[in-house]
Amino acid sequence: MSIDIVIREVGPRDGLQIERPLPTEAKLEFIDALVATGVPRIEVTSFVSPRAIPALADAEAVAAQLVQWPGVEFSALVAGLGGVRRALASGVTRLEYVVSASDGHSRANVGRTSAESVALIAPIADLVHEAGGELEVIVAIAFDCPFDGRTPPERVAEIAGRALASGADTLSVADTVGTATPVRTGDVLDRVRAVAPEVDLGIHLHNTRGQGLANAWAAYGHGVRRFDASTGGIGGCPFAPGASGNIATEELVYLFEDGGIRTGIDLDRTLAAAQLISRLLGRPADSNLLAAGGRLVPRPER
Repeated sequence: MSIDIVIREVGPRDGLQIERPLPTEAKLEFIDALVATGVPRIEVTSFVSPRAIPALADAEAVAAQLVQWPGVEFSALVAGLGGVRRALASGVTRLEYVVSASDGHSRANVGRTSAESVALIAPIADLVHEAGGELEVIVAIAFDCPFDGRTPPERVAEIAGRALASGADTLSVADTVGTATPVRTGDVLDRVRAVAPEVDLGIHLHNTRGQGLANAWAAYGHGVRRFDASTGGIGGCPFAPGASGNIATEELVYLFEDGGIRTGIDLDRTLAAAQLISRLLGRPADSNLLAAGGRLVPRPER
């Protein structure tokens, strides 16, 4: 079936990174439920310090089991060269590298300045490409930083241009703390497009302040066709105060499919996956659609 947009499911990585550690078997059960929805891409883990993100300390163990789902494009997040080497050794060659657009968040997140993170793009790209892989650079804190305040849009565009020049294959911008609005979303995307007109541009949104779906719709209007989302709306950044609530995959699917934009993802199975992760976490997931149910079912005629 042809699709109009690509949704990447980030629940197993961004969704779980701030939660108490789940057993590897539980994560694999979640991934299996996500695969059943028809989602084409899943970010399954991150190869970072287990001390920093204990919930994802089993990255290698998860990666070793991905061969059972050959039809899905799996990827992982990395924060430096050590993580790249771990990921490639584990057989994961589609990688995302995050560069914060502010020094405050960059130091809190990875212990270096934004410029120092930019400087690592080229050697990371070299390692990934030598392994036959693909590198996506995600510009985090693209709108606001909890430490430094509003992010200058020109800084986001500058990093995007540097990333492409350094070997990035694709780009995404991230509203890490969920402060963007549709107008600001369009402005940042247009500025990135100006320096990277041909790039496959994606967006990673949070619904912290209730603007996530509106921003997704605005991004579509500005030419974006790749979206990150987390089933159940779980997740957030542990190194950015107040950064909670990814946009929920089921709500994004509901929005786009009702607008005639094909996602290729089964809504009922996505809701079932959201129910599963709620059960595994022992709490309700942060999804309005999950709480309300899917589409209204007409009453049978008497």
